[in-house]
Amino acid sequence: MPNDPEIIRAAIRKAHELGADVAGTVPAKRLIGCPSAVADGQKGSQTDRGAYIVLGLSHGPEHPELDLWEPDRGTPGDRVLARIGKDLARWLQEEYGVRARLIPYRLEDGGIYLKDAASLAGIGRMGRNNLVLVPGYGPRIRFRAVWADLDCPEEPSPVREDPCAGCEQYCARACPMDAFATGRFSRARCLARMDADKNSGRERIDHCRACELACPGGG
Repeated sequence: MPNDPEIIRAAIRKAHELGADVAGTVPAKRLIGCPSAVADGQKGSQTDRGAYIVLGLSHGPEHPELDLWEPDRGTPGDRVLARIGKDLARWLQEEYGVRARLIPYRLEDGGIYLKDAASLAGIGRMGRNNLVLVPGYGPRIRFRAVWADLDCPEEPSPVREDPCAGCEQYCARACPMDAFATGRFSRARCLARMDADKNSGRERIDHCRACELACPGGG
């Protein structure tokens, strides 16, 4: 029987086979008190057992349909990620007898801070635009996670160069909500735009991606 690190490596390979563009793992306990939870004044994940397998799917500008949000259905891209996650959890259970489950997307439903998880898993590094900049993809990628009852080696996150060093702040200049007016990203200003979009009455919503699409980092 393979040990847990071997199973984790096999799970990463399987995630790619199932359609994930990137994948990584982080011990669940490292999400307790993660930076986004502290910034939001929320508890976030309190799970100290097992590991999160973080899955990423590219949302390049050539496929804008992946990001169209629909009430009660989310986005097509997230549904693809959910399918990958469910298939991976099923595979872990059937292949190795490992308990695993797809984590809900929304925090209020039991989700986790996915961008923190992706950063801690070594997939990318958080940029000034509050998005994870992933080598080869930049910030144009979305995440979901699978929890697995596995002991993940607690390795330090890889040291990466600041992806925003020397940048001319294309994200700040592109933002229609002036969410960088103070020099730091304002979640409240960004969410105000998203909430207005969701209350517009449209059946499919093309959320603002100005900062993301203007960013040259990580690509």
